[in-house]
Amino acid sequence: MPAILKGWFDRVWHQGYAYGHRGPDGEWLGYGDGFLSGTRALAVVTAGGPAWTYGERGIHGSADALLFPLQHGILFYGGAEVLPPVLVTGADRHTPEEGDRAAAHLRERLLAIPATEPIAYRPGRGGDYDENLVLRPGVAPGVTGLAVHVA
Repeated sequence: MPAILKGWFDRVWHQGYAYGHRGPDGEWLGYGDGFLSGTRALAVVTAGGPAWTYGERGIHGSADALLFPLQHGILFYGGAEVLPPVLVTGADRHTPEEGDRAAAHLRERLLAIPATEPIAYRPGRGGDYDENLVLRPGVAPGVTGLAVHVA
């Protein structure tokens, strides 16, 4: 994420506000439960490269991997249901028509927020992770990388 946004999270989402809370059972809250529980989050991101460069084999890497620290490490950690992102590619060279199409797509996604299925991140206290917050051996065997944290 841009440094200015990272700095905002560092200053505003501090311990005692965004994290560092315990549930009624005394366990730390996070990754699926926390101060954002009951909310939905949608990242809207612009990027200069063409869409195909943000795929699994694209030179920039997949959008899911690039946004994992924001979507999983910040928003889901705080308890939000994280929706699939809106990635507006080629934004630095849009024609007026392309800008209108991107705006229409964003409008559709915003209107669909209540019905959109969130990313199925594995909750921290859902049983898939052990006491050290490592996935249990029987969970997603043979799967590696960030996708292992999506059920």
